[in-house]
Amino acid sequence: MKTLVTLAAYAAMILFTQILNAQEEQNSKIEELRQEKEYIVITEKDALKKEVEAINERLASNEITIEEAQELKEVVAKKHALNIENRVAIIDNRIALLKRNGTEFMETEEKEIDLFADEFNEEKKKEVKYDIRTTWDLVVAFGLNNVLIDGQSLDDSDYKIGGSKFFEIGYSWRTRVFKNSNFLRFRYGISYVTNGLKPTNNRYFVRNENQTELEEFRLKLDKSKFRMDNLVMPLHFEFGPSRVEKTEKSIRYYTDNKFRIGLGGYVGVNIGSRQKLKYKENGGDVKDKIKGNLNTSDLVYGWSGYFGFGDITIYAKYDISPIFKDAAVDQNNVSLGLRCDF
Repeated sequence: MKTLVTLAAYAAMILFTQILNAQEEQNSKIEELRQEKEYIVITEKDALKKEVEAINERLASNEITIEEAQELKEVVAKKHALNIENRVAIIDNRIALLKRNGTEFMETEEKEIDLFADEFNEEKKKEVKYDIRTTWDLVVAFGLNNVLIDGQSLDDSDYKIGGSKFFEIGYSWRTRVFKNSNFLRFRYGISYVTNGLKPTNNRYFVRNENQTELEEFRLKLDKSKFRMDNLVMPLHFEFGPSRVEKTEKSIRYYTDNKFRIGLGGYVGVNIGSRQKLKYKENGGDVKDKIKGNLNTSDLVYGWSGYFGFGDITIYAKYDISPIFKDAAVDQNNVSLGLRCDF
């Protein structure tokens, strides 16, 4: 009999402890929900403040009138007031459910709410960004290539005008400099550039100690071509008008069919050079490919610019760095052609 009484007392003590723990957990959950209500009010007021500031900035830049600004402020104020009302009502309902059903029901409900929140966040990610200040393009450029030498004009060039060419391909990012104007853009990126030169008068490049010079080949050359490959980072300031499209959800600037001019330069490294010779010897065709060993400059830098309408512009670049190091007379690469931004 004593044993039964002892067991009953022990069971009652355990039950009482569980009830106290459940009550404590419930009170803790209610306090968390009350704090969440306060957080909702704070975050909605902060969001309202930011939207009003954005409207004021648009008003200051003359994008909208005073009347339109006032209407927009009333709309966002009403929106956030309703957000507070609805979100607080949800918390109040959760507190009522918790008091009526206990913590087990709330844990199940919280899992469902978390699932809904995840789905809501995924939808938010798909929303259109209001303003995109940075875009990117694929850049392709090509055209004629030659060399400028002090005291010598291109008419007397040692390289074939039509046969010497350049090619460039790379990525370019364009960032609007000013927040509310697209007249000035900063363009930067990375490009692979190859500059080709075809010597005249049956000549090819020969390195004599630290000097790289053109010499006549011992046989008749069918082809003589020198190529220098560079990896460069172009940097330009781009000027010009643009077309703007504004909606309630987005603002976009477009430069298609608009005049633009870019001024800047580039810096990079030489990643390789080679010389190709084709000629006939002993009745057969011979092709020589000579890589490196011509004392080319490792660092490449220069000026470049473009101008035109839309995505196709006239493009020019000039290497301040000489083609060959330690040369008695510097030879600087110069190019003129077309630039295409896709």
